[in-house]
Amino acid sequence: MKTRQLVFLTLLTITTILVIAGCTVGPNYHQPQTKTPAQWNESLAGGETNSPITTTEWWTNFNDSELDSLIQRAAQSNLDLRIAQARVREARAQYGIASADLWPTVDGSSSYARARESQHQPLLGSIPLPGNVPFENNVYQAGFDASWEIDVFGGKRRAKEAAGAQVSASVFGRRDVLITLLGDVARNYIDLRGYQGRLAIARENIQAQKKSLAITRDRFAKDLASDLDVQQASTVLATTRAEVPTLESSIQTSIHRLEVLLGGQPGTLQAELSEASPLPTRPPVVPVGLPSELLLRRPDIRQAERQLAAATANIGVAKADLFPKFFLTGAAGFQSVSASDWFTGGSKLWSVGPTMEWRIFDAGRIRSNIKVRNARQEQALAAYEKTVLTALEEVENGLVLYAKEQVRRHSLEDAVVSSRKSLDTANKLYANGLADFLRVLDAERSLYQSQDALVQSDRTISADLISLYKSLGGGWQALEPSTLAVAQDISGRK
Repeated sequence: MKTRQLVFLTLLTITTILVIAGCTVGPNYHQPQTKTPAQWNESLAGGETNSPITTTEWWTNFNDSELDSLIQRAAQSNLDLRIAQARVREARAQYGIASADLWPTVDGSSSYARARESQHQPLLGSIPLPGNVPFENNVYQAGFDASWEIDVFGGKRRAKEAAGAQVSASVFGRRDVLITLLGDVARNYIDLRGYQGRLAIARENIQAQKKSLAITRDRFAKDLASDLDVQQASTVLATTRAEVPTLESSIQTSIHRLEVLLGGQPGTLQAELSEASPLPTRPPVVPVGLPSELLLRRPDIRQAERQLAAATANIGVAKADLFPKFFLTGAAGFQSVSASDWFTGGSKLWSVGPTMEWRIFDAGRIRSNIKVRNARQEQALAAYEKTVLTALEEVENGLVLYAKEQVRRHSLEDAVVSSRKSLDTANKLYANGLADFLRVLDAERSLYQSQDALVQSDRTISADLISLYKSLGGGWQALEPSTLAVAQDISGRK
């Protein structure tokens, strides 16, 4: 017995040394050194500043309580966000599987069987046996089997490393879904208020054009105007009326989209949002920070970086298959042909010992798999670099669109003022017989088009600002800890 114990202790010591001294094959991951410009290329001409972004709840800058409420409810009930959160839980479970592979497995079993041995076995058949030898017996067996693959070359440790990186990637992926959700809710809300504003202007112009048509008909009845003036006034009124159904349908589709974003069926927000409300006010100053801050603030960049880390670790998983695998296996239990002495000392059985497996020939399968993993790592690196460039592009585009649309709005504002003065002048000239009715109609059309374009420009400016906020990667910090209880990042990176 002492000899057996000594052999066991020797094997255990050798195994421990192998674990401690075991190497980890495959490349060690190093985060890419990404260069970003010191300043934004576009001039900050729309009220933006390079000041650090201090307010993560960017939607509150619009000072609209309805928008704030929609954002909070969407963060709690949106279905895309639930799917992303389930992906986080899935990745954490996969990490648990990869971690468990580093530990031994122990199986317990118990069985009973009625068995008969052949009398003509090669060994027994050549030996004369007495007639009372039992060839049919009951067999009772119970015991434990254990197996432990010693991770000498680090394949399982690399698998755990890759799984941990995938957990982080899924967390950042959920944050990216949240940012997209915030932008979609805010943009559709801005669209809704913009369409309602345009509808109000259209109805206001319809009332003015009705009065103009009534005056023209009255003048025609008094032979002070021609039938052509009446028909032209009717045409302008009908054209303006034709805009109403399109605007009403746009209002309804915006409400329906918001309802689905909040995880509800169409109709749930109808009473709440049908009443017209003006476009939310915009903040006078928009801090945008510096380009280098995007690498830490945008979840899609962090997600791509973690996916690169996982792809790098998977190279080590594939390379570990080139080397032998070492196992420590053992079994212990009881076996007997009688239930009465099943658990006695004479029924004990056990075995313990190391095993080595090494694939000698596989027609290049392992090396091809390594090439596959290397190619995927190259793809992940290129995807990370592309994500960084796309993020910079989106911010630069957001800066120029936001600034230039404000310039356009100033011109449209001047156009509305000029169109209103032109209409007043045209009406006075027409009333005094100094101008034909065509000038009045042209002035009415011009005023309506200018007013409509001004409201659309207001909506575009707000939408451009939302896109800018989204491209800067903000919003998830404020909602994630309190509302959504996000899973902790395995790698320790927030």
